[in-house]
Amino acid sequence: MTLRGLYHLTFLMILLCFSTQIKAEDYGLAMHGEPQLKSELKHFAYTNPHAPKGGTLRQAALGSFDTLNPFTIKGKAAQGLNLVYDRLMIRSWDEPFTLYPLIAERVDVSPDRSRITFHLNPKAQFNDLSPITTQDIKFSFEILRDKGRPNMRQVYKLVSDVIIESAHSITFVLSEGYNRETVMILAMMPVLKHAWWAGRSFDQTLLQPPISSGPYIIEDVDVGRQITLKRNENYWAKDLPVLKGLYNFDRLVFDYFRDDNVALEALKAGKIDIRTEFDPGRWMTGYQDSKSPLLQKNIEHGRVERAWGFIFNTQRVPFDDINVRKAFALMIDLPWINKNVFHGQYQFTNSFFANSKLAATGKPSAGELKLLTPYKDILPPQVFEKAWEPPKGGDAATLRANQKKADALLKNAGWVIRDGIRRHQNDDRILRFEILVGSPDDEKIALSFRRALARLGVEVNIRSLDSTAFRDRLMDYDYDVILHFWQNSLSPGTEQALYWSCASADEKGRFNYARLCNKAVDDIINRLPNVVTREDLITHTRALDRILTWSHIMVPLFYSGRDSIAYSSVLAPPPRAALYGNVMEAWAAKGR
Repeated sequence: MTLRGLYHLTFLMILLCFSTQIKAEDYGLAMHGEPQLKSELKHFAYTNPHAPKGGTLRQAALGSFDTLNPFTIKGKAAQGLNLVYDRLMIRSWDEPFTLYPLIAERVDVSPDRSRITFHLNPKAQFNDLSPITTQDIKFSFEILRDKGRPNMRQVYKLVSDVIIESAHSITFVLSEGYNRETVMILAMMPVLKHAWWAGRSFDQTLLQPPISSGPYIIEDVDVGRQITLKRNENYWAKDLPVLKGLYNFDRLVFDYFRDDNVALEALKAGKIDIRTEFDPGRWMTGYQDSKSPLLQKNIEHGRVERAWGFIFNTQRVPFDDINVRKAFALMIDLPWINKNVFHGQYQFTNSFFANSKLAATGKPSAGELKLLTPYKDILPPQVFEKAWEPPKGGDAATLRANQKKADALLKNAGWVIRDGIRRHQNDDRILRFEILVGSPDDEKIALSFRRALARLGVEVNIRSLDSTAFRDRLMDYDYDVILHFWQNSLSPGTEQALYWSCASADEKGRFNYARLCNKAVDDIINRLPNVVTREDLITHTRALDRILTWSHIMVPLFYSGRDSIAYSSVLAPPPRAALYGNVMEAWAAKGR
């Protein structure tokens, strides 16, 4: 072969190698499978591309705020800032986890997802009309990696190299420990202006509106009380297909209230325009005396409902004993609570992934058994049988049978009745604990649980805290039992390690509220972010769900399967709900 021929062969081999390593994602990046939408997309199906622009949308927020930087743990960020800071790609709420072009007009991804190149839209600019460049992308990555929120730092540290290819192309190379979700998280990176942030303390509270890149800019701030956002008339991306029918209001006002009941009264008085209601009792009766014309709309959705209930701190006595947890779970009368507190509007939660195909059903599949069987010696035997179901109630005979089972479980754990009080047989200490709640409405449910446990001779104290104090105790894992929740998505991934891993159980500020530590759980959640197909994701999640439910780390309560929205008659909802339910950014003012 001639030297020239050798050069040609080498060049062809390089091209072949490159083509097997890089996949161009011209329009969309999906976590599993392929994006549903293609480049001919005109708008998302849950938006009205002809929605009128104009008007003001006033919303309520609870508590207070003291910073305009939502990317650090310092301070409490104001509401609505996700509309101020744009990201490289935008999420579709009609798919489990798929991203579409925004600042990045396309991406190149290697098949093993160890490398991703973002090609920026040349028209992308900040709200001061300066261009967004790869220098800004690199700066955003570095500052968030070093000083951002813990979940950002955890993912961004997996990047081993950042290569600026040009003013509009930048490559991220991942190191050992990355998974398939890492490139997705990088694609959702918020973009910050290097020149504006240089010289400022990123990890301190911020009250000066930054130069940003989103559809809204910060117009006015009354610290802790109100923030007003103004639609950016010069927003470079407003005509992109993925944004058609979104961001329709000229102004967004977030008024802060210390109490949710006061926020409801503000809506009924016409001072607030829209509200999502989470209390079925209030939904049924709390809006009838409104002085302002209001409409109520139930919007069915297909997202995973929150796993809400009484969560046990399993690293505290007596909740380190599964028999105690099982006993307490048997005592709650869900049908009675649903009927008398929630007007029968709820469904009983039977999964940590309720309202979705991710929830365990029936007996384990072959794929689930493959994941579970290696840990058979440390898992409850019920994991290998039918999926967990909530205890039955609603009639006296069933409640007596449940109480008899609960009594036997407590005795098996060493807790016996002496003089009508449940005490430990070895040292006579009383079985008592405290339930933390974060609202008066939650206190009603806790009172019902306390009355039920009193029949077992168990002493329960209920402590109701304001939102700040409740959050502090939550983050410190400083409680016996809390009435709280986990929120899962249709594409569970790396966040599962924050919820359930042994590491997060001992690290304050995480979300392993039950402080669960289980080798089988750690194995599954480590595999979960790397599954390729939707079918494998369902298999892994169902196996995880079986362990969580049969470990009795929580007494699950209820879910609705819908978003209950009360709103002013001057507002126009979007044409239909997305897979994830109500999309507030798709609302508009009526008749403008």
